[in-house]
Amino acid sequence: MTAGTIGVPHAATAFMTTPGHELWHPDPEFYYRTGGGPLLDMGPYYLTALVQLLGPVDRVVGLASRPAGTRTIGNGPRAGTAFDVEVDTHVTGVLQHVGGALTTLVMSFDAWATRMPRIEVHGPGGSLSLPDPNYFDGTVEVFPAGADAWRAVPPSSGYVTAGRGIGIADLARGLADGTPHRASAEVALHVLDVMESLLEAARTGEAETVASTCTVPAAVPGLVDLRAG
Repeated sequence: MTAGTIGVPHAATAFMTTPGHELWHPDPEFYYRTGGGPLLDMGPYYLTALVQLLGPVDRVVGLASRPAGTRTIGNGPRAGTAFDVEVDTHVTGVLQHVGGALTTLVMSFDAWATRMPRIEVHGPGGSLSLPDPNYFDGTVEVFPAGADAWRAVPPSSGYVTAGRGIGIADLARGLADGTPHRASAEVALHVLDVMESLLEAARTGEAETVASTCTVPAAVPGLVDLRAG
């Protein structure tokens, strides 16, 4: 869809911002310990979508910050309990994809609200606006070159009313059809490598090369409605 609609993409943006999980989670400390933080928590959804749209990433630069050293639980029986923050909670970076496209990425637990799009992809023929990849559903919009408004793009492939667990359905179909499934270990490893490389770039202040790569999974051929059996 991307190449056919807007041409070969040259840039993208991806934004995930929230004021912090301690506002709703009764035991949120693990989000703020080693292995947590906004990038490792929510980045897999966004980066997997970006890799599928733009291809693997080979180089990253980034910076990160930790505006608050402590947080306070706001919900549940432990409400009012303060705890230490061990990881950076605002991460911003630029990803260089193998094909040359550049993605600007912001992952934050330090923003109360935003009007920034979840993901946008830009090419010579226009721009695409994509819904929150954490929900696996939503409307894709396109703004063609020379247009005066966004318009919805009717779905032409993929799983209708997709949601969490759709990867298991895709795995089952792949085993039945003898074709590769799309939530592969290869893609997962590459996404993790990109995230760890970005955190290292933020730590050192230097650009980091991403050692791994992956094959971009093929699009689902046509629409598949699992409700129809």
